[in-house]
Amino acid sequence: MARAPHRPKGGADEPGALRAERCRVPVVVLTARDSVQDTVAGLEGGADDYMAKPFRFEELLARVRLRLAGAREGEVTVLTAGGLSLDLRTRRADVEGRTVDLSAREFALAETFLRHPGQVLAREQLLSQVWGYDFDPGSNVVDVYVRYLRKKLGADRIETVRGMGYRLAV
Repeated sequence: MARAPHRPKGGADEPGALRAERCRVPVVVLTARDSVQDTVAGLEGGADDYMAKPFRFEELLARVRLRLAGAREGEVTVLTAGGLSLDLRTRRADVEGRTVDLSAREFALAETFLRHPGQVLAREQLLSQVWGYDFDPGSNVVDVYVRYLRKKLGADRIETVRGMGYRLAV
């Protein structure tokens, strides 16, 4: 009788599922399963590292620090879409090669739009992302700042989707 190939139970597919969704979060598998087949299956399944119990906490911390340092190196620092670019490190905004001065809130709002180009973002979503939860949901602060951005970035860059919110035109 033929046996099915051995697959670790309890989450072996989860790193692979994350990678299929293009999630770049580092994955360190902590498990009691310590066979070579389990380790290989975990790593081939998308995990960045694999540690079997028992392990020393100091070693786990060192491995997590290593994975997080590598993740930061590939971190996006410039967001671009349709002639608009934001440098997240220098806090500089460029429209068609021309530098535009943005306030801190305008920059945060523009960054939110650039992280979700073409996606409709509800006012409530923008309010929580840019201003936090301490603002009144009935406030028109989002509309006011969208108007500021339209003046600085171009009126046609941010579209109003009636009854839904706003979208960065791409």
